[in-house]
Amino acid sequence: MSKTFQLDIIASDRVFYSGECEELVFPALDGLYGVLPLHEPLVTAVSPGELKYKVDGKWYYAAVSNGFAEIMPQFAVILADYVEFPEEIDIKRAKEAKMRAQERMKQKQSVIEYYRTQAALNRAMNRLKVSGKRFKDM
Repeated sequence: MSKTFQLDIIASDRVFYSGECEELVFPALDGLYGVLPLHEPLVTAVSPGELKYKVDGKWYYAAVSNGFAEIMPQFAVILADYVEFPEEIDIKRAKEAKMRAQERMKQKQSVIEYYRTQAALNRAMNRLKVSGKRFKDM
């Protein structure tokens, strides 16, 4: 039985990671998905949240946005608008974005504006959550 599979994580502006992987965990519309070598074929939507993958026994964390995942027995591909390592996140900027979104949530908005504000708040909170991983032993 194979102990690794090929993982490609592709953001809109770069190839985030391409190489062998032992495990993958990513957020989807209906919860977290865990992937091991020889996983059953699957295509699903990726939700904003924390993505993590294991290479050589070490976990790597990233903030991921909306996207898609294709899982096959020998490989997995994650396509997303953005993918960021914890050390790439500007914590001050994420906190400011969170505060702006929280203020906008208090104002009367159209339905579309409400959903946009909610999405901005979720992005900021996701970045802040993942940015905390930079100081932990991975």
